[in-house]
Amino acid sequence: MPAKQLYRIKTITEYHRLWQLPKPEHPLVSVIDFADITPPFMDGEVNIIFDFYSISLKRAPQVIFKYGQQTSDFDEGVLFFMAPGQVFGFEVDQGITQRPTGWVIQLHPDFLWNTPLARSIRQYEFFDYTVNEALYLSEKEEIMITGIVQSMAQEYRTNIDRFTQSVMVAQLELLLTYADRFYQRQFITRKVANHEVLGRLEDLMSAYFRSGALATEGLPSVAYIAEALHISPGYLTSLLKLLTGRSTQQHLHDKLMELAKEKLTTTHLSVSEIAYELGFEHLQSFSKLFKAQTSLSPMAFRRSFN
Repeated sequence: MPAKQLYRIKTITEYHRLWQLPKPEHPLVSVIDFADITPPFMDGEVNIIFDFYSISLKRAPQVIFKYGQQTSDFDEGVLFFMAPGQVFGFEVDQGITQRPTGWVIQLHPDFLWNTPLARSIRQYEFFDYTVNEALYLSEKEEIMITGIVQSMAQEYRTNIDRFTQSVMVAQLELLLTYADRFYQRQFITRKVANHEVLGRLEDLMSAYFRSGALATEGLPSVAYIAEALHISPGYLTSLLKLLTGRSTQQHLHDKLMELAKEKLTTTHLSVSEIAYELGFEHLQSFSKLFKAQTSLSPMAFRRSFN
């Protein structure tokens, strides 16, 4: 069985060299047609880490892709985003004759230096989604996104001047804005599956609260919840914002305060005992969160029911 191969690609130039492409037109950004790529010999499971952003639309029949612990196929055209430092894996079968089609934008963070996008790019949560949470584009959406990429490619291939960065960053911001819009559409069109996730989240939290783990482990982290639901933290937060208007952390706090209200109104436990059972080391922390959520102190809330 072939050994797992790991590649860390630090620069755009290294990426071009590995995939036997001509030297990039710009050292910090590249727009590549998959038809131009000559894959290096790889067999079995391959993991790759990029030190730059990657945005790709690809079709790769019979190739299984992995991102984190999730797997997916790219038989359909899907838009996929990666941030620097993330591990992307795939399984290669040398018997496959169909080559991937599509395009990829490779963007080093230094290209965004001194632009507003340098600060705002990580606000696009889909850079942290797993591969099975990629954006499935409609035919019209794909045409629109590909048109932007073609404009970027045209700019990329012109002579570099003082306008190159501004033009390409503007085009990239437009692409990201459309991707954000299309993800909102995807959340809506997959409403049944998304509400199933919400139901599983409620069951998971109820079981966690009943287990007594709050007192010993505290409130579960967003990462813990996401892993238990087999989705990425970023995708979970985006989904909850759409369905409930609250982030994952806010949702957890809401459920915790519901339990606190129940204990304050149906038990004779002291406020300190309730705080301990809910995983708070200090009464002040519990009281502060409770008042922020209800505008009342725990004691005032309890008295209002007497």
